[in-house]
Amino acid sequence: MSIFEKIIGSLDDKREWKAMEARAKALPSEYRNAYKAIQKYMWTAGGPTEWKDVSRIFNGIIDLFEEGAAEGKKVTDLTGKDVAAFCDELVKDSKTWKDKYRTKLNDSIDRG
Repeated sequence: MSIFEKIIGSLDDKREWKAMEARAKALPSEYRNAYKAIQKYMWTAGGPTEWKDVSRIFNGIIDLFEEGAAEGKKVTDLTGKDVAAFCDELVKDSKTWKDKYRTKLNDSIDRG
């Protein structure tokens, strides 16, 4: 990894993120608004820390929303009424920021 990548991150990851965001922007407004709200929830509530998980989760949501929009379904037909529970289920097998902060807190207390 070059010093450039250490400072700004992987350019491939940035390209993939931009492509995901372009796909999300092309969704009908109900889906686009839901996607943005889900993103905000995930980042606020402690979303995944690893790029592979971020990519998998958000690409999966966009895939689901594209299919749902094509079939004329409402967002909650796809996510269920408890959208937060839907999000929590998506990250359950991923290392999250909450996990990272819990470990950091416990480590700092252990070191006393």
